[in-house]
Amino acid sequence: MENKRIVIKIGSNVLTSSDGTLNIDSIKSLVKQIAGLHNIGVKPIVITSGAVAAGRSIVKPSYDRLDSVSARQLFSAVGQVKLINLYSTFFGEYGITCGQVLTTKESLSTREFYLNQRNCLETMLANNIIPIINENDTISVTELMFTDNDELSGLISTMINAELLLILSNVDGIYDGDPKNKTSKLIRAILPGNRSISNYIGKEKSTFGRGGMLTKGRIAAKVADEGVEVIIANGERKNIIEDVINNPSTPCTRFTPIKKSTSGIKKWIAHSDGFAKGEIHIDEGTMRAISGEKAISILPIGVSKIEGVFKKNDIVRIIAPDSKIIGVGKAAYGSDTATKVIGKRGVKPVIHYDYLYLDI
Repeated sequence: MENKRIVIKIGSNVLTSSDGTLNIDSIKSLVKQIAGLHNIGVKPIVITSGAVAAGRSIVKPSYDRLDSVSARQLFSAVGQVKLINLYSTFFGEYGITCGQVLTTKESLSTREFYLNQRNCLETMLANNIIPIINENDTISVTELMFTDNDELSGLISTMINAELLLILSNVDGIYDGDPKNKTSKLIRAILPGNRSISNYIGKEKSTFGRGGMLTKGRIAAKVADEGVEVIIANGERKNIIEDVINNPSTPCTRFTPIKKSTSGIKKWIAHSDGFAKGEIHIDEGTMRAISGEKAISILPIGVSKIEGVFKKNDIVRIIAPDSKIIGVGKAAYGSDTATKVIGKRGVKPVIHYDYLYLDI
């Protein structure tokens, strides 16, 4: 277990009481478990929700003068102070230092900022400091936000080459039906090549979070396909972190990872769909070619249409002939030049394979 990197994402419903305020006992219990891992040489990285809930317990704004975005910013600004102080105090009881890392989707949209973020985390881990990461809700609004911290946890897990991503929710995992229905069964393992779980999962979002189990399943599948084991478990269960690691019979859903080596640039691109500035539409011939096992770049001869305005090195989506999004990549041309080379032979790829991530 020594030096093993484990990303632990703690969801809103795990940290929030029924009245929408912060559950202090829950944080204290989870910190105790994480401290236990740290003290045997594990390198934990915590992705935490809870800032808004913490702020809600402190500030009582006048809602007739505050819209929902402004209220969220206010709660987050005040609550983040309380939240990190709680983590610092509770970890301090075990002689452990933690550090706050606030990030935004936009700040990770360029390779340079992504590498700066990775360097920060690597430095913290090298100095035995537990990173406590959260999205900066004071400046992240609407389209600039991650879907929720599940999306952020997936990006961080691949960024720092974690061995395990543990997503803590308020249910035991993914079921083959409604979890509230006694006939529904927990899906214990989701294997490579059989990741489609949308038929089982309801689209309801969590009570206090922005995402839902469908989001968790989609992100977990992507991260597992990049070589990281993912476990979705119930963070309200006593000693859940210790149990899912040490006891295989613990109720949870495990995504078995694919053992493969993925370059750092491809890991960033794989989680860059939300940063896309435009679209590259491909024809049937290119679709058949990239669906094979051979590494294929997207050439101008196989492009049918360019949509959106983007610059060279921007992230763009790859659109199949049936209009489905099948991947993302880093554009080798700006949109104006890319449009001019459509259908041409003998020119460089629109997206080189080294900068292409496909989800097909």
